Amino acid sequence: MKLTEAQQSLLDGSRGEVMAKIVKTLVMYGDAFGAERMVPVTGRYGHTVISFGLGVMDPVYDLYDEILSAGILPEQKFTADPKPLDPNVPSSPLEDLVFKKLMYNRQERYEAQLQKLGITRDEDYTCACYLDQVGNIPQKGEVLSWAESSAVVYANSVLGARCNRNSGILELMGSIAGFVPEFGLLTDEGRKADWIVEVRCSRKPEAQLLGSAIGMKVMEEVPYVRGLDQWLGSELNDGAKAYLKDFGAATASNGAVGLYHIEHLTPEAVELGESLIREDAKVYVIDDAELERVYREYPVIWKNPEAKPQLAFIGCPHLTLQQLTDWARAVLKGLEKNGRKKVAVPTVFTAPVPVIREFEKSIYAWPLKRSGVVVSYICPLMYMNNPLCKSKAVLTSSNKLRTYTSAKYCTDAEILETITGGAK
Repeated sequence: MKLTEAQQSLLDGSRGEVMAKIVKTLVMYGDAFGAERMVPVTGRYGHTVISFGLGVMDPVYDLYDEILSAGILPEQKFTADPKPLDPNVPSSPLEDLVFKKLMYNRQERYEAQLQKLGITRDEDYTCACYLDQVGNIPQKGEVLSWAESSAVVYANSVLGARCNRNSGILELMGSIAGFVPEFGLLTDEGRKADWIVEVRCSRKPEAQLLGSAIGMKVMEEVPYVRGLDQWLGSELNDGAKAYLKDFGAATASNGAVGLYHIEHLTPEAVELGESLIREDAKVYVIDDAELERVYREYPVIWKNPEAKPQLAFIGCPHLTLQQLTDWARAVLKGLEKNGRKKVAVPTVFTAPVPVIREFEKSIYAWPLKRSGVVVSYICPLMYMNNPLCKSKAVLTSSNKLRTYTSAKYCTDAEILETITGGAK
């Protein structure tokens, strides 16, 4: 790798041993992927995937202490993934004991470290850091040093920023150094489409289901999606962005997609069109039958596949304000239709803290709370990592949560029917 004089100086120890280790790590990272140089990180914010204080991750916290003790801080501000615990989310005393004593028993230590790095507000903890209410919104063309697969794919695809799928810690090192190795999705060539996906459905497909199908097919490659704009339009309005948030999270978790292009809609597809498509691009056709096939092949790994649902999680990634409002309206309408005052299944909607605060001003907040639905800032995935919670029959409309936990995926309509008591 060809380093600049300033970068080589850091590697040689001009700012101390810790900074030299950081730069050496970034050089090794770049060498592994054939990078020839470093490029400046130009985004104003970083984002870290690690927000939870698992006891088994002591080496990570020790590394943070080493960095902080050396007085090396990133010039960027930071956001982080959601916190793992919320006392308002249903759990048993035994589950709480496992959470606090056996799992997230380093949470206080780790949050104190994050505060020293600049994460000082509850608003800073969310996987959907790019929402307007949170404010970590990169500009088109900005180079980022982020982790969190759903945030990276959104930044690349919907915002047109440039970021590779980094791991936790590496993203912090890039922010501290102020540069990252140039390869993959940071390059024009790496952002070209390897697949053409033809969407030929008779109705608007579920975002999470469509994203899952594409992710499992293309894996880590870049898809160019045609036909989706007939439902989403050609403007990145709130509805389109919310759909693509969920769609992208499914492509990134059910596969390893870091970037997708939606014809006539996402920035690079609008600007560059079919020139983004490689000459040897493969073709994947998705119709109603293909989506049905994908859906029916999801495994149900509950201990008893026919068990009565015990919990439902909606919001992985975190819900937007419009999604939260739409879900509240739908639940209240469904309960009224079915002659119920309370939800039939304990239900948790998750969203960023500032989105929750805004929602609490609405006319739906109190009736929704009265119905038994909990609105939380929690990370459902971190909740489901509890071995005791894994034994629960949990429903979700998130393909990310389905992939990483024992939760069962259902469409939005199926979950709504179940939690409002309409399902028999």
